[in-house]
Amino acid sequence: MAKQQKLTARTRPEIGRSAVNKIKQQGLVPAVVYGGKDKPIALSVNAREISNILAHATSEHFLVDLEIADDGGTTSRLALVQEVQHDPLRGDVLHVDFHAVKADEKLHAQIPVETTGEPNGVKNFGGILEISVHAIEVECLPKDLPDRITIDVSALNVGEGIHVKDLQLPEGVTARADGDLTVVRVAAPTVEVEPAPAAEAAAQPEVIKEKKDESAAAAAPAKGAAPAKPADKK
Repeated sequence: MAKQQKLTARTRPEIGRSAVNKIKQQGLVPAVVYGGKDKPIALSVNAREISNILAHATSEHFLVDLEIADDGGTTSRLALVQEVQHDPLRGDVLHVDFHAVKADEKLHAQIPVETTGEPNGVKNFGGILEISVHAIEVECLPKDLPDRITIDVSALNVGEGIHVKDLQLPEGVTARADGDLTVVRVAAPTVEVEPAPAAEAAAQPEVIKEKKDESAAAAAPAKGAAPAKPADKK
C-alpha cells in the first residue's frame, strides 16, 4: 500500500493570473481540490513542501492527507494527486490538481510498473527486454492503493512475455486494462546483416568523345577522294 503523505494547504479566495503571480512570489503553488458533491476549492500549497514530496514519490499519482486551513479553522481531506503541471524548462511545479476521495469508495489511479531480475533469455541467449507498458490503471480502495507494480522477469526466455492478466496484484487491487495487453517481453537478439562484398573490378565508365567541328569536317577532303580540279581559264 502506498504511504499517505501529509500536506498543508490554504484556501485562496482570489483567482486569476495576477493572484497566481502574487502567491508564487510568496513561495506558494496554486492548486485545486475537486471531487464528490463538493464544489472545487482553490488552494495554495508550499512550493518546497510539494516539490519534496514529489521527489520521493514513485509516481505523481499518490494519496495525501490535505490539511486545509481557512479563516474558519482547519479541515482534513483525503485526496489523490491527479495532475501536476511543471515548468517545461526549469521543472518547477506550476499547479497541482487534487481529487478528493473517500476511504470506503474505490478510486482509479495510474500505478508505475517496475521490473526485477534479469531474464534468462537476455542473460544466456542475447535477447532484449522490452517494456511496453510503464504504468497501469488500477481500481481499489484508498487503503489498498500500491505505490508500484513489481514484475519478476527472471524466468522469461526469448519470445516470452508477461501480460496484464499474468500480473500478481495485491489483494483488493484490480487492473483496468485489457488482460491480453503485453506489459514486458523478451525479443530475439538483433541479427546484423553483413554488407555484400564489393565487386573486384568496377565497370568502366562510358567515354563520350567530343564531336568534331562539323564545318571543319565538311572542309576536309574525304579519305581516298581525288583532289578537286582547278577551274578552266578562259
